[in-house]
Amino acid sequence: MTNRLPSYEGVLDAARQIEGVAVRTPLLESPALNAVVGGRVLMKAETLQRAGAFKFRGAYNRISRLNAEERRRGVVAFSSGNHAQGVAAAAALAGTPAIIVMPSDSPRVKVEGVIGFGGEVRTYDRWTESREAIGAAIAAERGAILVPPFDDPFVIEGQGTTALEMLDQADAPFDQLLCGASGGGLLAGINLVLAERSPDTQVFVVEPEAFDDTARSLAAGERVGHPQGPPSICDALMAPMPGELTWPINRRLAGALTVSDAEAAEAMRFAFRHLKLVIEPGGAVSLAALLSGKAKARDRVTGIVLSGGNVDPALYAEIIEGRFEG
Repeated sequence: MTNRLPSYEGVLDAARQIEGVAVRTPLLESPALNAVVGGRVLMKAETLQRAGAFKFRGAYNRISRLNAEERRRGVVAFSSGNHAQGVAAAAALAGTPAIIVMPSDSPRVKVEGVIGFGGEVRTYDRWTESREAIGAAIAAERGAILVPPFDDPFVIEGQGTTALEMLDQADAPFDQLLCGASGGGLLAGINLVLAERSPDTQVFVVEPEAFDDTARSLAAGERVGHPQGPPSICDALMAPMPGELTWPINRRLAGALTVSDAEAAEAMRFAFRHLKLVIEPGGAVSLAALLSGKAKARDRVTGIVLSGGNVDPALYAEIIEGRFEG
């Protein structure tokens, strides 16, 4: 559709494009959480977004711009779950068919979500097969439009509307903002906005310990991956390396933090007990960084994105009941 680079002006345009369709999710504050960390924490509840995650923003911003012929051919995407559901939901609204390439170990709730929105699911082995190659082959075979999970300007700009809303909703400037990252689309959109609107706000990425490709890239000064290891419960944050479009934007990060699966699970328990929110593991990493003390929040205003709430029911029950040990 375009070879241009994502921009702040594109984020503003995306905000107009998705207005009235995407949910303007609330920015929440909890006295209980503030007391624990010793500062103010403002939480963007993207768990309440359409399809249960921020991914709908970018997916709709991209798919809603297809012309009639492109809509007839349909769209194809690859995702572990949240982008998959966002694309399926956006495609349903646009009246175009969607094929989603998903790992065979994707949480069942996310697979069912795609099917529920009318999407067709193709599974693959995340360790031995290339989702990019499979998606490209399907797109070539059907003439479908590929909607990448992060390396697309419209997708990045759509995700950036999260930060626009946070700045408009907050009653005080953010000293820092914490955001989880897989390929870095949401993080890049946030950085585009904060570089323009709030340059003094420090932005930190939070990743699962074994999937710290952004942290490794920051340390190396170039885009690198992480060693292959055991999977994380944070299934939404298991990309092999930062995106080609997202990495140049995210180089402005103030730093990188990592959390364990056990810390993500504890954050989910805290959210259930004290915030009355259901958060999936990958969506809880920023909260986990605060609760574990890895992110310093005392006497600061901290923004975090609770990026998704699509958690497998069996895993959620195990975590909430304290049976998950990480």
